[in-house]
Amino acid sequence: MRTTTLGKSGLNVSRIAFGTWQLGGDWGTFDEDAAVAAIRCARDLGVNFFDTAQAYGFGASEQILGKALRDELSRDRHELVIATKGGLRQTESALVRDASPEWLRRGVDASLTALGIDHIDLYQVHWPDPAVPAAETAGALADLILEGKIGHVGVSNFSVAQIADFSATLPVETLQPPYHLFRREIEDDVLPYCRENNIGVLVYGPLAHGLLTGTLGAHTGFAADDWRSKSSVFSGDAYRRNLAAVRALEKLAADRGISVSQLAIAWTLSNPAVHVGIVGTRHVGHVEDSLAAAEVLLSDADLADIDKIMASATPVAGPSPEGM
Repeated sequence: MRTTTLGKSGLNVSRIAFGTWQLGGDWGTFDEDAAVAAIRCARDLGVNFFDTAQAYGFGASEQILGKALRDELSRDRHELVIATKGGLRQTESALVRDASPEWLRRGVDASLTALGIDHIDLYQVHWPDPAVPAAETAGALADLILEGKIGHVGVSNFSVAQIADFSATLPVETLQPPYHLFRREIEDDVLPYCRENNIGVLVYGPLAHGLLTGTLGAHTGFAADDWRSKSSVFSGDAYRRNLAAVRALEKLAADRGISVSQLAIAWTLSNPAVHVGIVGTRHVGHVEDSLAAAEVLLSDADLADIDKIMASATPVAGPSPEGM
């Protein structure tokens, strides 16, 4: 597994991180033992970077990750980089943003307990909270660094202006944005800004939440408790048009001896501002295919061919907590 230095954080991480959103309940029911086996498989194949969040089931995903990695977390803690996120709170009626110092502190303690560890390597603010000044959020996280509960601080889903505002109090070390072939808006200003300021970028959704796996079709159904069943990204004319683009990408990938999933992940990693692609699965059979993408190097001609195919596709947005 190829590794990289995650921007100014200095963390040495695998270019593929194992993500665990799919273990929090938003993607339907699953076999927990199979999920643990998938995490173990990723680790055995060289992944040392694991990303989760308090809001992924409010402890559920973090507990499964901690269970899967328990032996190494106890024996070789220094070899693993554990990232989690906070700043979302579940009310009786909705999932809301809360990056207040009090809620973040409670969230860090809850995540430490769920994961079964004494410090979090990378703690990320899950979404910007317009109701709380960035200086307050950043100041609270700076205190938690001094207390040894977290090692490094990043943000997720932040704009350039929001990163700069936060960094005025505490330098943002990493950014976790959505990025895939159907969603490229961060190329305009976010990625250039991160590259210029040595901010480590770990992108989520490189497979467009299943769209770029080649396993979906026009009549694919999703369980009622899978967020995709309520998303316009996975229905209608735009969905069918994008499935056609995926079919063309499959042919391009096959001509190069790789899967369309590997092509899609390798494409995200080909951007010089992107350090890591986050890939999540609940099945061992999908792990090796995804991780092999870190070894795929796309030529300029490959990238040009991909752009030609994507010219007929429909860009997508989302998901967001409010949309799930």
